Amino acid sequence: MVRVEVIANRSVEENILDAIRFENVGKFYTKYPNILGIGNSGPRMGDAIWPEENFIFVFWCEDEELSSIERAVAYVKKKFPNEGIKMFSLPGARIHAQIDEELAETGQTGE
Repeated sequence: MVRVEVIANRSVEENILDAIRFENVGKFYTKYPNILGIGNSGPRMGDAIWPEENFIFVFWCEDEELSSIERAVAYVKKKFPNEGIKMFSLPGARIHAQIDEELAETGQTGE
């Protein structure tokens, strides 16, 4: 499995979701709204001086889906090059629920 994080300005949130849906991947995700910070595209602080905010989508996908998510994010980034769109992936991730199931099969517990 791969953990994919997409960080961008809130103004392109729907564009990113639409592009990922078009690729027919990323059906399950977690969204962190109202993310504040400073990156290469400048401050996003949600205040009177720096009013913009970011969001983060976290997708868990199989390796085969990764290129489709990359394609979707690249498409939106090309359309909106100044919106601070970034994508990170962490390959080799393992969902701990699977570990619990494997332990249960062997009669062990995770405690």
